[in-house]
Amino acid sequence: MPEHRRRTKIVATLGPATDPPDVLDALLKAGVNIVRLNFSHGDPASQIARAQAVREAATRVGAEVGILADLPGPKIRIERFAEGRVQLRTGERFDLVASADAPPGDASQVGVSYLGLPHDVRAGDVLLLDDGVVQLQVEAIEGERIVTTVLNDCVLSDRKGLNRLGGGLSLGALTDRDRELIIVAAGIGVDFIAVSFCRNAADMNEARAIARAAGSDAALCAKIERAEAIENLTEIVEASDAVMVARGDLGVEIGDAELPGLQKKIIRESLLRNKVVITATQMLQSMVDSPIPTRAEVLDVANAVIDGTDAVMLSQESAAGNYPVKAVEAMVRICVGAEKQFEADTDFEKAQRDLERADQAIAMATMFLSEHIGVRAIVAMTESGGTARYLSRFRSSVPIYGLSRHAGARRRMALMRDVFPVDFDSRGMATREAARAALEAMFKAGLLAEGDRVIFTSGDHMEQHGATNTLRLLQVGSGGRAEGLGDL
Repeated sequence: MPEHRRRTKIVATLGPATDPPDVLDALLKAGVNIVRLNFSHGDPASQIARAQAVREAATRVGAEVGILADLPGPKIRIERFAEGRVQLRTGERFDLVASADAPPGDASQVGVSYLGLPHDVRAGDVLLLDDGVVQLQVEAIEGERIVTTVLNDCVLSDRKGLNRLGGGLSLGALTDRDRELIIVAAGIGVDFIAVSFCRNAADMNEARAIARAAGSDAALCAKIERAEAIENLTEIVEASDAVMVARGDLGVEIGDAELPGLQKKIIRESLLRNKVVITATQMLQSMVDSPIPTRAEVLDVANAVIDGTDAVMLSQESAAGNYPVKAVEAMVRICVGAEKQFEADTDFEKAQRDLERADQAIAMATMFLSEHIGVRAIVAMTESGGTARYLSRFRSSVPIYGLSRHAGARRRMALMRDVFPVDFDSRGMATREAARAALEAMFKAGLLAEGDRVIFTSGDHMEQHGATNTLRLLQVGSGGRAEGLGDL
């Protein structure tokens, strides 16, 4: 078995750079665990085609690869300029026009997509465009016209995003377009749906209800990118299956100086509440044009890994960059290097108390034993992937193999740090028979070796969600035969 197998998962955004089949295959072989469909770009037909290509590529390379559909959300944008872009000078007046009839923009004004913006801002507010590159101070509101002063020399081009420093713009998280796209995502059969600009638990609950009504069992991922989301972080995390630290818009709203501490806070809160967490945005941004990352980017990715993130994400680097495969390869190297420095410090004093579910209690007991009796691996029989998720929240020093007959469960487990999904069908087997068959299959696959001790978790009643209630200490004998060391 390899000395160190990468534990942190990699999410890669698809786009024009990944559309050639040879590139997509190379990405998956390089180590991509989850692909992201950015619904802000392209039409549903193109996303359906990419999803189908992913399923086919995953079959060709023999990998469990999940698909994440990222909804556009209510991102406020300026409209287009007559010449495509303008030069703005410090101290000049520049108006934002909240009107459906706004003319094409010029150096004095431009339309905005959110017609309610004049009601959400007031004199003294600072508006940030193009991820903070352009800064405007609001001077007055004149009907549908927002009069601003340019605070820095800059170039502004079509359809750039707009935020208010400190947040507070009152757009809801789900637009009518998002509601339509959730149904599209359900039809594709995606494994994760990411809700952009969520403000509270109600936003996540609405998205989940739409997805379930459309027949989707996708995990719901909350993108934390609003100042309001930080205020409601605990309830958002509780209402979600996964959380994304979306550092672009979040950094614009709350300021760069606060971002590192908030990233750590979001990761801690997610782990504490048994949720999966992704760290995203500009992680290897220079690799859009360069075949190697900067040292600062290496440290950024490594620090996220050391902080305990489940996954790190590539956006433009893979979707439209010149070196999508090299970007994935660089991410793999950095993750492995950081993991070798990462010391698993399982602090059970911080673990959740008053557990209501047997599978959560079994997970905690399993991790405690694995830290004290020395095992090669943890093998979890699971229907939905829930047991593997609880196990992975403790940041194990040993790999966790999540065995499931359900492809959807295996793809969801592909996002969990320390967890390696394995296709195994236990139907018709008693629990002890399933344990023997599972270890023999893993021995034949080279995942376990003779003499390895493992902790095996399962349920007395197989094929039931949330039924895990048993753990056993087993040893791999000759030929992969399971030798019982005792029920625990």
